[in-house]
Amino acid sequence: MAKTEGRKWWLFRATDFQSLMYFNFTMGKILGIFPYRIKTSSFEISKPRYILWTIIFCIMCVFEVTILYKLNFSKKKIDIPKTISLNFSFLYGMFVTVISYALSGPRMRLLQTISDISSRLPQKSYLKLSKLVHVKDIFGFFFHLWLFSIYILYSDMMIFGLLEVSVVFLKLLAFQMDMLYINCVFILKACFKEINDNLKNLRQLEVISTPIRIYHEQKHSFLIKLKDVKKQHLMISDTVQMLNMIFSLHLLATIAIASKQIIFYVYFYVIQWQNGISLNRDATHNTYFISVFVYNCIKLILIVWACETGKNQAIKIRTTIHDVLNSTNNVQIKDELNLFSLQILHCNNTFSAKGFIVDATLVTGIVSGITTYLLILIQFLIITQSCGNN
Repeated sequence: MAKTEGRKWWLFRATDFQSLMYFNFTMGKILGIFPYRIKTSSFEISKPRYILWTIIFCIMCVFEVTILYKLNFSKKKIDIPKTISLNFSFLYGMFVTVISYALSGPRMRLLQTISDISSRLPQKSYLKLSKLVHVKDIFGFFFHLWLFSIYILYSDMMIFGLLEVSVVFLKLLAFQMDMLYINCVFILKACFKEINDNLKNLRQLEVISTPIRIYHEQKHSFLIKLKDVKKQHLMISDTVQMLNMIFSLHLLATIAIASKQIIFYVYFYVIQWQNGISLNRDATHNTYFISVFVYNCIKLILIVWACETGKNQAIKIRTTIHDVLNSTNNVQIKDELNLFSLQILHCNNTFSAKGFIVDATLVTGIVSGITTYLLILIQFLIITQSCGNN
């Protein structure tokens, strides 16, 4: 047992849903935001962990309200762009905390559903996913710790003193939720790929010429497997809709705050570079600004890439069904394939957030919006300096 536990993520040899999510679940338990108990393959609410999560939720809300009050009503002189940026960041932290706490129950049911439907995946699929999932989660977590150490060590970055330590926790909470969403998308993508592979295998069985005496047995087996694939596809499609419903608000907030971070960090860096401040900063301070910018860009790209490839994998099933349809002459099998094709047409297997489809088109819109608002801020900066000179 100990040997199996040791292989879960250190050797990247995940063989089931729990071992694949091992690092994400462990960090959630350490932070106190994972109020579940796992028994064999089922998820249950753990009362002690849920009470701890409730206490942490109340403390974080008090801290965030205090910071927002001091930011907007204290006598500290902070320029308007920085005030807007900080308000967005602290409101985002409170929003993510509230929806994460409120959706603890639905999120548990989602994890249970994904665990059930992914139990049919072969170990080969888990082994392919494990390296990507664990490297992403582990590297991202320690990257956050490195950024926070720089943020805390540089006193000029901190405005409200020790109260901003709560920001560290909220950022880690948001990061764990982001990684949980991406990991779920990866697993659903692997499930769609498994359906596609099963259909291809069925097609190969159909085109192989067989003696007449075993043809009827093969046809019966083909129909049973096809109906099983149809049922599996319907379950995965329902899970995609459940994922969209539970993570929609969080995903919108993540995309919005990442765009905000890119806009304002580029803006602040332009100001520092224009005033000669950036050139006089030490390398660590400049590295912090660049790292935050790069991190938010990578996070947006990773989310969109996962959703885009997952949607494309679901679309490939349509093509495979028509290939199988063209390769068979049996009327009963053709009818079953046509029903499967109609089922796919009625299933919307796109990853979205409140109507916004997360794909390459969204990236274009985000880049356009970032460029527009960045130009507006720079124009206001130029106008302010011109008025000051006059």
